[in-house]
Amino acid sequence: MTTRLAQIAELVDGKLVGDGTLSIAGAATLTAAQPGDVSFLEDPENIRHLEDTSASALVVPHGFLPPGWNVIQVDEVQACFARIVTHFRPPRRTGRIGVSPAAHISPTAQLEDDVDIHPGAVVGDDVVIGRGATIHANVVLMDGCRLAENVTIFPGAVLYEDTIVGPRSIIHGGAVLGAYGFGYDSSSGRHQLSAQLGHVELGADVEVGAGTTIDRGTYGPTSIGEGTKIDNQVMIAHNVRIGRHNMLCSQSGIAGSSSTGDYVVMAGKVGVRDHVHIGAGAILGAMAGVMNDIPPGEVHYGIPATPEREQMLKQAALIKLPQMRKEFKALRKQLDELSRRLDGSPDATGAPQEGDPSSAAA
Repeated sequence: MTTRLAQIAELVDGKLVGDGTLSIAGAATLTAAQPGDVSFLEDPENIRHLEDTSASALVVPHGFLPPGWNVIQVDEVQACFARIVTHFRPPRRTGRIGVSPAAHISPTAQLEDDVDIHPGAVVGDDVVIGRGATIHANVVLMDGCRLAENVTIFPGAVLYEDTIVGPRSIIHGGAVLGAYGFGYDSSSGRHQLSAQLGHVELGADVEVGAGTTIDRGTYGPTSIGEGTKIDNQVMIAHNVRIGRHNMLCSQSGIAGSSSTGDYVVMAGKVGVRDHVHIGAGAILGAMAGVMNDIPPGEVHYGIPATPEREQMLKQAALIKLPQMRKEFKALRKQLDELSRRLDGSPDATGAPQEGDPSSAAA
């Protein structure tokens, strides 16, 4: 399927500059684009990247016109390019299938209207599944789980007993919600599993990435606030309370009984110790190691995590360390030489120094 460039401009309500009759066969990023593809360049400062692309046309911001290119100028480059990609590669959509006879559903489960349950899914006793929910193949919903309307759970996810999922939430494949927390009583000389009587509760519009684990609370819930988005392979321990609209990036780990305010951002591989609080609007840079509470709105980096300005000063000092070491060795050498001169010790050649009594006797 090919589409004229002018038609693509109309699709995204953009301004065409160039040959509107150009046939476009697909959409791709700059590095992957082939002749006949349309690509995009969001930041004019990256114009150098155009030297290595084979794209035939570009989607660019209004006011930007790279010389020699056919372009479509738009207000929101990413959003418009997504519409173009969807035009050439429409998402696969399957019709509603209802409840598969190959699913295993307890007779005490309650299913509301327009629920899809795919083959191999297991739905335990007293589970409630809201209207319009989709449960993909091999999902396990253990006893007492409650899913609100329009929840989607992708293949292989496991929800332990009494997990609560808010409306329109999405749980990706391989995620595990409600597993036992990593808490033990070792007073008897053996590691005895502590109480695991709580559950996991997700608010509305939460997304949980593939392979992410969220442990149940000890007595009450481990809770994830409305609108929070959790990336793949994130670990959230027992009794943690995550605020609303957080962004938790891949491989971050949050230890037991810690909490966050609203709109917190954790970049990749952030580690948060137990019993600390991350204030609303705080940002934690990649691989930050959080040992203490973080005030609201602050940006922290490093191990241990410290405020952005303090961390930048530390990094600047670290960069200078090799030169400082070289200067220190030179100063120490000069100091040793001066010390020898003062006490009359031989120099490096073994010759006595001026003022040495042995020199006068000779």
